[in-house]
Amino acid sequence: MRLLKLVPDDTNIKFLKWRWPFYIVSILLMIASWGAVYVNGLNYGVDFAGGQEVRVTFVGQDEAPVEELRSLIGGMGLGSPVIQRFGDANSVSIRVRLPEGVEDTPGAAAEIGNRVITAIQSEYDNVRRDANDTVSGKVAGEFRQTALLALLFAMIAIAIYIWIRFEWQFGVGALFALFHDVSLTMGMLAIFQLEFNLQIIAAILAIIGYSLNDNIVVYDRVRENLKKYRKMPLPELLDLSVNETLARTVMTSLTLLAALFPLLIFGPSTLFGLTACITLGIFVGTYSSIYMAAPILIWLRVTSDSFVPKEDAVDVQEKKARGQA
Repeated sequence: MRLLKLVPDDTNIKFLKWRWPFYIVSILLMIASWGAVYVNGLNYGVDFAGGQEVRVTFVGQDEAPVEELRSLIGGMGLGSPVIQRFGDANSVSIRVRLPEGVEDTPGAAAEIGNRVITAIQSEYDNVRRDANDTVSGKVAGEFRQTALLALLFAMIAIAIYIWIRFEWQFGVGALFALFHDVSLTMGMLAIFQLEFNLQIIAAILAIIGYSLNDNIVVYDRVRENLKKYRKMPLPELLDLSVNETLARTVMTSLTLLAALFPLLIFGPSTLFGLTACITLGIFVGTYSSIYMAAPILIWLRVTSDSFVPKEDAVDVQEKKARGQA
């Protein structure tokens, strides 16, 4: 039986022929994305905006009814709650966002927590109240800043790794491609006001990992071809390298999308933001490895001599000595 091939072996698409229009469109999209973040802001979840945290234990039960609690508390007009198991399987931590100005009113935040506990105890027997605490907006803001700095440092560390493994131009190209992918993701979050929480941070890290993997595959083939085809013009060599890795890129992307689309359409609402970000990241990560990471090598003056070891003074003297002999 013949293997299925979505991309023929003799594919020769002139990707870099359209590098200028695609670069201009991509830069405009990045500017528009950060403009949307500035104008609309991000819809910070309880993790990053603060709120009221309640912890309860369902005494006599093996597990806490997390999904039922999510529906119950979600109908109280407090937004989408963050519910996680806390310690034992029958103990949960419930965090809800506080309305504007509640933190400045003494006892108002605790009263919201009491409402949540009362609603749970009215539906379930033997529910023990363990805690009712307020997470201040200042603490949540510091947490938000730390998370964003972690993303920035992750991108810089990746660029340094690629710089060491290849050349500095490759590190700059990879960093620009990653910034492009993250920018478009942030733009989607700002436009559609999807909740920005710890799940979104995990999704952005997954996007960075996927985009990095795709970039390294393309860059590795570029490096091999630079050594093999010393006289080939760089745009043709980059087209050749992208076409040679295209089958792998297409199969990887389609495999991931085949798993993501059902989760996006039929999955729980709590995972919609995470799934939507990763789905977009697959598209923009594949696009950026072709039209962001590869063309920038031309403008950064990568040449066929980039991976040829440079001769030092000792090598030159030895050559002269051999010639005189």
